[in-house]
Amino acid sequence: MSTTTTAPSAPPDYPDKIDAAVLKVAGVVVLGAIMSILDITVVNVALRTFQNVFAVDGRPLDYSAVAWTVTGYTLALATVIPLSGWAADRFGTKRLYMMAILLFTLGSALCATATGIHMLVAFRVIQGLGGGMLMPLGMTIMTRAAGPKRMGRLMAVLGVPMLLGPIFGPILGGYLIDAFSWHFIFLINVPIGILALGYAWRVLPRDRPHPSESLDWRGLLMMSPGLALFLYGISSIPEQGGVGHPKVLIPGIVGLALIASFVVYSFRPAHPLLDFRLFRNRNLTVSVITMFIFAASFFGGLLLVPQFLQQVQGETPLSAGWLIAPQGLGAVLTMPIAGALVDRFPVGRIVPFGLLLITGGMFTLTQLEADSSHWGFLIPVLFVMGLGMGATMMPIMTSALKTLTHHEVARGTTLLNITQQIASSVGVAIFSVLLTNAFKDRPLVGQGGQYLQTVQTQGPEAAQSALARLPLVGQFLAEQSGNAQAAVGALAARVAELAAQAYAHTFWFAAGFVTLTLVAAAFLPRKHEEAHLLDDADADEVAAPVLLH
Repeated sequence: MSTTTTAPSAPPDYPDKIDAAVLKVAGVVVLGAIMSILDITVVNVALRTFQNVFAVDGRPLDYSAVAWTVTGYTLALATVIPLSGWAADRFGTKRLYMMAILLFTLGSALCATATGIHMLVAFRVIQGLGGGMLMPLGMTIMTRAAGPKRMGRLMAVLGVPMLLGPIFGPILGGYLIDAFSWHFIFLINVPIGILALGYAWRVLPRDRPHPSESLDWRGLLMMSPGLALFLYGISSIPEQGGVGHPKVLIPGIVGLALIASFVVYSFRPAHPLLDFRLFRNRNLTVSVITMFIFAASFFGGLLLVPQFLQQVQGETPLSAGWLIAPQGLGAVLTMPIAGALVDRFPVGRIVPFGLLLITGGMFTLTQLEADSSHWGFLIPVLFVMGLGMGATMMPIMTSALKTLTHHEVARGTTLLNITQQIASSVGVAIFSVLLTNAFKDRPLVGQGGQYLQTVQTQGPEAAQSALARLPLVGQFLAEQSGNAQAAVGALAARVAELAAQAYAHTFWFAAGFVTLTLVAAAFLPRKHEEAHLLDDADADEVAAPVLLH
């Protein structure tokens, strides 16, 4: 579906310099971007906490269960992004932007009240419905306020939270969990949301709605449930022990059928929810395929790192946040360089270098061990992978959009952003299943973890009474020589060793998926192609590209 808005009869006369009025509008958009982007990265370091907080009968939840707090959020983002253009035309950008802030803030407050994992996932979906509208609406508001000639300078302003989010999000999340509780990673959005709401009401200019298109309700009712059912089926595999269980097969098959029906149907309406006719453009097709494989493997795989640090190496959420920050720092360094190079060189000669860095880093993570050094191993690997990410995402998006006509740019942007969000959801679901299965293949990890946690929280006597339901732990302890304290220490070392093996095993799959990205990237353009440049009037008709995050 197009995310265009009805053009005025004559383009406004924009000044050349950035004035105070535009900076005020940019401030509103930056606040919204900070909330949306930080919330994605803040939660990453909290998954281990969720496993323990929402434990059932003293048994921590499987990783695949808590991963839905990420999957549900990104799925909601993907659902609402194509609706933002239609809704802006229908209700007006100012009114809709304030509604998005209110919905996101309300969802954040509700998340802090969750008493179970299913309740938290439901509230995260509400959060995502608001957060998914903040970025595309913010870019539309910026385009109208600044005009095409000043957008490049304002994009640098809006790029700050996008670049800093991956660095400070995990650190902030870890600090709030350690210093207060997990509730505050959501409650912190409430004062920011109230401030943003008041700021938007005061600063954003009023605009009159200009309904231009009808909403593709049929497409929406096929795409959203189809994705949710398919991912639910995948995520149920560890719990049910395989793909043959009805809880896996029924939602998975129904979801695939809905997705297939949506793809076939989308070629019929004049304004579909997603315009698959754009795949006639070779560059867009190759870019979307590359983006999907990259996002699924990269974001799905790297979400495991903070889990490894906390579960295997015993780091606190805050220290885990600091340790994964170098990844964001690497992206900050290469993203502006890649942006400058993409105007001078074909994207097919830039992206492969970034992907090689990521692939090398992912294969290196397959060698993770329980005592892997932070400075000698993990931090350099994450930094190199961050360098690769900064040299990959924006050039791929640029390659897709630069050869589209001005009528296609907004639709192509929507398609790319949907691809990135869905791929992230699929990646998180797949790798959570792989990791959970790897743990089930090493049952001493689960039983040993329960025993060690009981020892830590309730003492050795309570742990001793739990051995009746933990036969593998009892057998291991009986085989150890020496005193009981030494046996418990040996158990902790063995559990950490097996858990590290499970993570390394999962990273082999991530490395394999990233390698496939190199195959897709080989078809990106290696020669300069003519870009469809927009004149001022055309540029005002097009909603600005949505920043990927």
